[in-house]
Amino acid sequence: MLPAESIVPFLLASALLSIAPGPDNLFVLTQSALYGRRSGLLITLGLCTGLLLHTSAVALGVAALVQTSDIAFNLLRLAGVVYLLYLAWLAFGSSSTGLRGSGSTLHSAMALYRRGIVMNITNPKVSIFFLAFLPQFASPETGSMAMQIGLLGALFMLTALVVFSGIVMLAGSLRPWLNDSPAAQRALSRVAGMVFLLLAMKLAFAGPASA
Repeated sequence: MLPAESIVPFLLASALLSIAPGPDNLFVLTQSALYGRRSGLLITLGLCTGLLLHTSAVALGVAALVQTSDIAFNLLRLAGVVYLLYLAWLAFGSSSTGLRGSGSTLHSAMALYRRGIVMNITNPKVSIFFLAFLPQFASPETGSMAMQIGLLGALFMLTALVVFSGIVMLAGSLRPWLNDSPAAQRALSRVAGMVFLLLAMKLAFAGPASA
């Protein structure tokens, strides 16, 4: 089991890391402001589900393979870049009328949830970050390293869920104002598109050593 002296600093660090601007929370913020709290919460659940895969990868040592194999890293990075460019294309192509009515341009809760998962798992730097971050709070003296990594990953996921849900609530409050301002809707859509483009560029030029 993990001692309290490891859990408390881990939770604090996880909260700070979740709040710091990054691809996932920027994604949640823009989608919640554009399409409402329901969309933001479903995407948040998808993002957190993606963290389960990254945690498993670290616990099983798969992340180490991605970190040391240029082919594995580049394939996953390419998938992430393509998906971010697809999101940018959707954002630039959205119209102000598309933001009214159902509260989302997506057709189902599963589509929103799936979008969050894909957004998270196609970023290989998350697994590499977990590989560097999680083991710092685990120790062979306190039990199975794989179990400790799994528990730490679950705690990080819960922390991210709380933080991202707060972002959803705050960003979702912009929705009524956006409904009455087509110009603001178009502007935020373009901002979202630029964010996705910049994230795609950042990921395209990323390398395992810089993670």
